[in-house]
Amino acid sequence: MFFSIIIPLYNRPQEIKELLETLVQQTYMAFEVLVIEDGSTLVAEKIVASFKEQLDIKYFVKPNEGQGFARNYGFERAKGDYFIIFDSDCLIPTDYLENVKNHLYNNPLDAFGGPDDAHPSFTPLQKAISYSMTSVFTTGGIRGKSKNAGGQFHPRSFNMGLSRKVWEKVGGFIITRLGEDIEYSIRIHQAGFKIGLIPNAKVYHKRRTSFKAFWKQLHFFGRARINITKFFPATLKLVHFFPAIFTLGLLFSFLANVFCWSIAPACNFFIIIYFLSVFFDSWSKNKSLNVAFLSIFTSLIQLTAYGMGFMQDYVRKIIFSR
Repeated sequence: MFFSIIIPLYNRPQEIKELLETLVQQTYMAFEVLVIEDGSTLVAEKIVASFKEQLDIKYFVKPNEGQGFARNYGFERAKGDYFIIFDSDCLIPTDYLENVKNHLYNNPLDAFGGPDDAHPSFTPLQKAISYSMTSVFTTGGIRGKSKNAGGQFHPRSFNMGLSRKVWEKVGGFIITRLGEDIEYSIRIHQAGFKIGLIPNAKVYHKRRTSFKAFWKQLHFFGRARINITKFFPATLKLVHFFPAIFTLGLLFSFLANVFCWSIAPACNFFIIIYFLSVFFDSWSKNKSLNVAFLSIFTSLIQLTAYGMGFMQDYVRKIIFSR
């Protein structure tokens, strides 16, 4: 079984170096790597070239079109039986490909995904962000589970694989950002292919390194959920409204503290209980008071940024059809 690992890259030369260093250490080496430089101004050509003695690696440069179409560019040039997509900010455990190969031999899948986690070397903020993206208190804990909120498992493009026959029948991404991976997964499901989670095909996902960058990313994710609804209206579920409801609840609590003191204590009580739950849950999982404290802020950002992006495009694209 031969894999083609496809990595779109945009202005992140140091990240690709760290990712490639983890691929060199794989216990299963029947794979090629295709790095697609998507119109970057900070290019990684020399860094990629430094791995040519250690990896079967190819480097391509194309005009900037976004990550979805950069992956398509890699699909068109890949030789593998399976294509595996990683984000450039991932680190790959040494047994990742061994685990995927063994799972596919024993439990064949046409497309698959795996969970993500925080690496011990990550900063406290990166660990807090990882917590807020996977916690039951923020996302319902659906990331890395066999079924997502819509009832089916939808691999995410930071850690996603598909067989060559999926590519040949379904094609590639038809949108380049704003939920392109979920839209693609839905089309794979509709084509009758078998998609599943490989639980031990884990990656370490660095995500963003500042509160501001994390806010922008999650606001984008909220907008992406509405963008997917344009293609598949039935996929919008009640659970997707939770961050927006939470955000409106915070606003209501603020207004109560300013204008209606009689109900303010009740509002504040529920908010305090919620964030105490986040704090102690993160502390239990990360064994760090610092990470637990930061998790309060990253969880707040995760919900409100997503909620605001969701509401923005819900009003604009669904209510007003713009």
